[in-house]
Amino acid sequence: MIGSGKLIDRLILVMRSPRTRFYISPDGSFNVRILGSFYSPWQDLYHFLLNMPWWGIMIMVFLLYIVTNCLFAVAYLIGGDNINNATPGAFRDAFFFSIQTIATIGYGAMSPKTLYADILVAIEALIGLLGVAMVTGLMFARFSRPTARVLFSKVAVIAPHNGVPTLMFRAANERMNRIIEAKMQLSLLRDEVTLEGQYIRRIYDLKLLRNSSAAFILGWLVMHPIDEHSPLQGLTRDDLFSVNASILATMTGLDETLSQTIHARHGYSPDALVWNSQFADLFTLGHDGQRYLDYRRFHEVIACEDG
Repeated sequence: MIGSGKLIDRLILVMRSPRTRFYISPDGSFNVRILGSFYSPWQDLYHFLLNMPWWGIMIMVFLLYIVTNCLFAVAYLIGGDNINNATPGAFRDAFFFSIQTIATIGYGAMSPKTLYADILVAIEALIGLLGVAMVTGLMFARFSRPTARVLFSKVAVIAPHNGVPTLMFRAANERMNRIIEAKMQLSLLRDEVTLEGQYIRRIYDLKLLRNSSAAFILGWLVMHPIDEHSPLQGLTRDDLFSVNASILATMTGLDETLSQTIHARHGYSPDALVWNSQFADLFTLGHDGQRYLDYRRFHEVIACEDG
């Protein structure tokens, strides 16, 4: 069971079958295999490329660059001796002439000398212009996409707060700027069976003591009281495991620097819940009388005195 909830909530392709996929919940507690052509990256290539990691994008661009130039080099060689100042039949010269053409460099040392080569140069130059435009647009879209750097505590604790058992976890803005009108939403996801015997995955909204922050700067202790109105009341760790429960935290807000809406999410599985414990105090008083915020203790929990 994964407790930190770092998995991305998306469909992951399985290489063994092009029509088999897994849906994985944010904390890894709920996995389901999807059969059939529910989604294919080729049907939504732009979205697929935006979600691809940077190393994947760079490898893909590099491979396309190499393969394209190799194909055009072979095409030039098929036409025979049609490149000025190039060794006839030399793949190396044809390959580097293709690079100069597709990048519109044109040093002048090598040039086409037949109609066949002129046609290939025209086609390759067009492909080069289109390729540069598409890669540039993709890179700009990835760089300009607003992202959040919100740190969530690795675990959530359940401890008394003003005499009421309360679910608590921490969130912090790693960028140290302001997130205006930040809003936090907490949900419980669990398996249920209706009176008719139908299996469903049900979502409950968990009420928070404070679900918004006018200016989210440093830290936020999110608290959900487990009272008579809470769907968590009376549930134990074993109960949560038996229903494949997971707790999903979602935060949205306006980034003051980017002037764009950002969002972050994190999931907690049952084994990421710590009973009868509380978070260590982040604020310490130094010898100089200055108060310090010690983020080294951000994930640290201590047992309650009466626990």
